[in-house]
Amino acid sequence: MTTFYQLTAISLGGQLISMADYAGKVVVVVNTASLCGFTPQYAGLEALNKKYAPQGLVVLGFPCNQFGKQEPGGADEIAQTCHINYGVSFPMFEKVEVNGAAAHPVFRYLKNELPGVLGGRIKWNFTKFLIGRDGKPLKRFAPFTPPEKMESVILAALKI
Repeated sequence: MTTFYQLTAISLGGQLISMADYAGKVVVVVNTASLCGFTPQYAGLEALNKKYAPQGLVVLGFPCNQFGKQEPGGADEIAQTCHINYGVSFPMFEKVEVNGAAAHPVFRYLKNELPGVLGGRIKWNFTKFLIGRDGKPLKRFAPFTPPEKMESVILAALKI
């Protein structure tokens, strides 16, 4: 059986990253888009990441163009939106698909572990998954859930 720590992804800069690099951390995985109504959530995700990184939190962003073609750009444009417009310092990965036959293995795994109300599909951009320090997926958050509403669950996972 695959675990979260056995998976890999390509960073926005083109490097292969193992999810095992995040072993022992509480991880938030989120599918993002630069032109979405939820795009301002980048700021809230960055705030959580900065506030709780010293305690072991890391946010991982995965751009996706499957919903309303709201992430049409390449890596440079995505980086500009994230870093310049929202001050994102957390790791961002290359554009992926989250549903269908070409869904990225990270999202296939998370949807299998936490299927949600659509029976394993992701509904829209900014669906968020919380993973415990042991690599076990703990909770799935809907796109409309703002990052600040996740804080109590994150604190419980961080055990602080």
